[in-house]
Amino acid sequence: MILIADSGSTKTSWCLLQAKTAPYFFDTEGYNPYFVNSSYIVESLTKSLPPIVQPIQISRIYFYGAGCFDDKTHIVINALQQVFTTATPAVGLDLLGSARAVLFDQPGFTAILGTGTNSCVYDGTTITANIDSLGYLLGDEGSGFYIGKKLLGDYIREYMPTAVREEFFATYGLTREAIMERVYSAKLPNRFCADFVNFISTSKACKEYTTQLVTNAFIDFFENLVTKYPDYQQYSFNCTGSIGFAFKELLSATAGLYKMSVGVIIKTPIEGLANYHLQKMNK
Repeated sequence: MILIADSGSTKTSWCLLQAKTAPYFFDTEGYNPYFVNSSYIVESLTKSLPPIVQPIQISRIYFYGAGCFDDKTHIVINALQQVFTTATPAVGLDLLGSARAVLFDQPGFTAILGTGTNSCVYDGTTITANIDSLGYLLGDEGSGFYIGKKLLGDYIREYMPTAVREEFFATYGLTREAIMERVYSAKLPNRFCADFVNFISTSKACKEYTTQLVTNAFIDFFENLVTKYPDYQQYSFNCTGSIGFAFKELLSATAGLYKMSVGVIIKTPIEGLANYHLQKMNK
């Protein structure tokens, strides 16, 4: 049996592949090694694996994860080896998983817009160019964190329209002090900020404000990342991630502003990755 994982900072999507059986999909929380250690991952996985997944029966794991750079992969590998004692783990960036899910063996450009942000040029096998997203403290333009951070800033500073501010308070009851405490003193502030994207999706108070907020975040993403790739306009714009998918029309319109055609925009790469690895298994 083979396990495939696509892990963001908030959620990990898994697929169990076995011969002559339909793929089995399930989710756990996200395991970004910049925010969690091996012990945390082991404890979480031990509690979260569904009964159908028997660790001793797994022979290979392909784990594509946010934050899984060379200096951090050992954290995930160590955790996987403790849980899946008979499996050989291969750990790489979620960005490689995104590229394989939407492009398979074809070269092109792909991005991730979820809780965090990433982007790359892919040659059909490996990532050949990647501009560092810098993570949520220094960058992550266009991400759920980035959008949520802007929303919270406008709320605290009272920059947002009064109707939106009243709706926000009625929904969450949050004060400036509560927000600042949660962002600066609690764990995983990136998840906390990203959670407020749901408010933007459902708010009815002032669509013009929320639309412009998201559009501005995407413009920042293109200005600071996408347009810095040489000859970026020769590629179609492909994207995976909950934010890119939720605001697909705004993202496509922004890509158009920068003269990029739009390719594939999907919420999660896990089904594409399942097909990619099934193809490799059957060769």
